[in-house]
Amino acid sequence: MPNDTTPSIADALDKVRSRIALAAHAANRDPADITLVAVSKTKPVALVRDALDHGQRDFGENYLQDALAKIDALTEREPLWHFIGDIQSNKTRDIASNFSWAHAIDRFKIARRLSDQRPEGYAPLNLCIQVNIDGEASKSGIAPSDVAELADQIVELEHVKLRGLMTIPAPSTDEASQRKPFAALRELMQRINDRGHDLDTLSMGMSADLEAAIAEGATHVRVGTDIFGARDA
Repeated sequence: MPNDTTPSIADALDKVRSRIALAAHAANRDPADITLVAVSKTKPVALVRDALDHGQRDFGENYLQDALAKIDALTEREPLWHFIGDIQSNKTRDIASNFSWAHAIDRFKIARRLSDQRPEGYAPLNLCIQVNIDGEASKSGIAPSDVAELADQIVELEHVKLRGLMTIPAPSTDEASQRKPFAALRELMQRINDRGHDLDTLSMGMSADLEAAIAEGATHVRVGTDIFGARDA
């Protein structure tokens, strides 16, 4: 239970939604065009229920086994689950069967397995290609120069739908510096679309930089800390 100094999930969600709305209006955008993905990784199912009770529907998870327990416990509530972590081959069947989105695709092999293992009768699994927009050696994702080839391959798969691009840029506290990689991702998506694709999703921006991401066209912001508090160890 929250105490006198701990904000409730409802209050935290209201504050994040207000930030999204203000950032959208500042960019002459409709806040309804921006999806808040509440990053619930490591958090107990009770907190996800609290968020659902306050109208949150999209949740992001990195750790498959933890996520599957929550999905099983909340099936009747019908949240939309986004897998936002790295995907190894041994995880694809469960992700294909339980998630609506996968945000961190960086290999055709993984996209193909997700398509092959998507159950019959399910809507296509929405995919985003993760782009290492800053070229950081420690970061997952593919180089911007490799995105077009991977996009061309993924769109041929039957049971997935390539929706857009995702990135996690190097942290910065300066808004101009924050905006630069987000602008680069937006421009990259436009170049991919100019080649004949129809991507519509930019998954970028988190608790510390969502305003900069929205200013540069983010359609999905992934917020954990400012909703659920610091990540549990």
